[in-house]
Amino acid sequence: MNKPVKFLIIRFSSIGDIVLTTPVIRCLKQQYPNAEVHFVVKKKFRQVVEHNPYIDHLHLLDNNLDDLVKIFKSEHFDYIIDLHKTLRSYLLRLRLRRPTLTFRKLSVQKLIMNRFHVDFLPKGVHIVERNLRAVEPLGVKNDHHPVDYFISPEDEVPVSSLPPSHQNGYIAFVIGGQHFTKKLPPEKIIAICKRINKPIVLLGGPEDAAVAELITASGSENIFDACGKYSLNQSVSLLKSASSVIAHDTGLMHIAGAFNKPIVSVWGATSAGHFGVWPYLNTQQVIAEVKGLPCHPCSNFGMAACPQKHFRCMWEQDENLIADSAVKMFNETSFDK
Repeated sequence: MNKPVKFLIIRFSSIGDIVLTTPVIRCLKQQYPNAEVHFVVKKKFRQVVEHNPYIDHLHLLDNNLDDLVKIFKSEHFDYIIDLHKTLRSYLLRLRLRRPTLTFRKLSVQKLIMNRFHVDFLPKGVHIVERNLRAVEPLGVKNDHHPVDYFISPEDEVPVSSLPPSHQNGYIAFVIGGQHFTKKLPPEKIIAICKRINKPIVLLGGPEDAAVAELITASGSENIFDACGKYSLNQSVSLLKSASSVIAHDTGLMHIAGAFNKPIVSVWGATSAGHFGVWPYLNTQQVIAEVKGLPCHPCSNFGMAACPQKHFRCMWEQDENLIADSAVKMFNETSFDK
């Protein structure tokens, strides 16, 4: 029997970025003979990949690298694939001293774009494609399939547990986001919801519960608030069952791509096109982005406040475009129970 070829893939965080590495995991496992795939991620993001069948061994980082280094040295990896490319991942690679493959992070180009709005970024190249170029020297090719996301049967939320009004289809509205400048103001979300004459499920974490209460208290009777009431993977189940999706630039937006959900993605401080992070291979999608702002984009990740104080990238979003696009997609999509 041929000896397994051991790979360690590094991507510590966060939800969306981890999801965007899944085509590399899949293609490597399917195309490289005898590949044994190890993946290391921060412990708090375990749910994102713990059910991925293409990962042979999942390793969890809990602040201190030392324990992991001991384990990794005993594994004698043939290759390290660094898809995070930070100081921490570099130090890990340095301590393991194994052949390494990595990708173009384009940090300088992004900094120039955000600070001076001079564009040296590659046009039309998705981050998934840049990630996959890391494994091209191994002969691994892009299979042109979407990102992957897997949940356990225990995390499946039956549609029958939702209000009767939502059991024959709904629009999932992902109201959360990691930073303020990636999220629509509550007033804009309320206006969008009022224009939608279809059932809506609000998705987000416990940190989004207060905003969700404002939205549900606004008088829209077609809203079911799921924020903070379900685990991440249970929220993914609700996302998977939706007829269409509205989402900020956040992890659940990328996860929607795993199920090819019709999606309206809403962009504030970040940029879908410049940074190559639009929903990957979604066959039905609308990108809602305010055009012509001299200050846009201003960040790769979002910030706690608008540096220009006006937050035009979100306040000037076209509510009608977002709502009407989501409803049109809803009407054209069969409901997945």
